Amino acid sequence: MRILGIDPGLGTMGWGVIDTDGVKHRLIQYGAILTQPNQPLPQRLRSVFKGVTQLMETFQPEEVAFEELFFSKNITTGMAVSAARGVALVAVAEKTDNLFEYTPMQIKQAITGYGKADKHQIQMMVRLMLSMDETPRPDDAADALAVAITHAHSMRASQLFKIN
Repeated sequence: MRILGIDPGLGTMGWGVIDTDGVKHRLIQYGAILTQPNQPLPQRLRSVFKGVTQLMETFQPEEVAFEELFFSKNITTGMAVSAARGVALVAVAEKTDNLFEYTPMQIKQAITGYGKADKHQIQMMVRLMLSMDETPRPDDAADALAVAITHAHSMRASQLFKIN
């Protein structure tokens, strides 16, 4: 199965594509969709939409997993990132109904076995799980790969995490 993992963001939206049989995972590609802060919001959102649409067409994932948003302080930033996530959801939904989401704690638990792991621990485990020579950069891409791996580990119970 091919899985696209997405770490939502407006300035940097991380993405990672893996193939998996549920136990073994193979890295296909990863990266980030970048938008410029000096551009108007509608142009940035259009860039996100086009970028995610291109990912769907290029990699043709069977399932797509998102990291659920969590904001504790800056509501203005939260609203912009939520808009970017919404645009990404629409781009994915144009191609498939197989959309899933996981909380940051669920991802940390699935990748490291510890729900409060730090970013460095996540990155090192992603690198090991995908037999990578280097830590994926930017951090958002490593997070997106962690989302994809989390979904791969949850395949048997994936309907619990489906976005409806």
